[in-house]
Amino acid sequence: MANERFDIHQHITNQIITAIEQGAGDFQLPWRQGGHVSRPTNISSKRAYRGVNILALWAASHACGYSSGVWGTYRQWAEVGAQVRKGEKSSYVVFYKELEFTQEEGTDPETRLFARATPVFAAEQVDGLPPEPVSDRPEIERIATVEAFVAATGAVIAYGGDRAYYRPSTDSIKIPSASDFVGTATSTPQEAYYSTLLHELTHWTAPAHRCDRTFGKRFGDEAYAMEELVAELAAAFLCADLGITTAPRADHAQYLASWLDVLKADKRAIFTAASAASKAADYLASFRDGAMDSAR
Repeated sequence: MANERFDIHQHITNQIITAIEQGAGDFQLPWRQGGHVSRPTNISSKRAYRGVNILALWAASHACGYSSGVWGTYRQWAEVGAQVRKGEKSSYVVFYKELEFTQEEGTDPETRLFARATPVFAAEQVDGLPPEPVSDRPEIERIATVEAFVAATGAVIAYGGDRAYYRPSTDSIKIPSASDFVGTATSTPQEAYYSTLLHELTHWTAPAHRCDRTFGKRFGDEAYAMEELVAELAAAFLCADLGITTAPRADHAQYLASWLDVLKADKRAIFTAASAASKAADYLASFRDGAMDSAR
């Protein structure tokens, strides 16, 4: 129907499901184009997008072949002297606004969050904006940055063996030695190692005294798949921030079907997972930021 209300939750969920299904044989986060991986940023605020908007714009970039990672509304592009080309199709991000809602007369109003869909365009869709050079830091510098990031968390990490996992009973992480990791078509051995380590560090944030993240009540039997999805998303967000590409994990195929089952059954599941992933990434980054503040 022409006047049917646009459902931003369903739209973004469908977009991400399509991206996963199209890449099911070689699934990877973030989706890559042109060798450039970063968190999508806004042309006006210069800030990185958060939560599900990261995934929505990564998926849009993958589908359309965009590699700049810079986005803005029609007005924001105009404000920097650029013009969205006629006929260009927008992508969508979602923002939430608090509104008061009264169910019955005489009752106290309730505050609810309402989603607002906002159309945005990539830098590749506008004219009049000179391309910004993409700097690629040397690998040794990027690895040093990640080492400092991991060390700042204070997490107990044991090295060796042939499996990577977080053990809640000991509140510790076990991961094979870096030298045991092999490269892939898109990742060096070092990148594969660090993306896996960041995945396990995300699991480390789940306990109540950290991010207090549980999914059992809402997702039941799918709670495990949700936690794994959160860990993959947070690792992808951090890999983008730290300049690391993500490595396809050997257990992707095992989790992929479960992820799709969850996303297809609940159009808000990816929003929940992405929000939790952003909180986990921010929590881990807070240790680094705190260490930097202390050093000043």
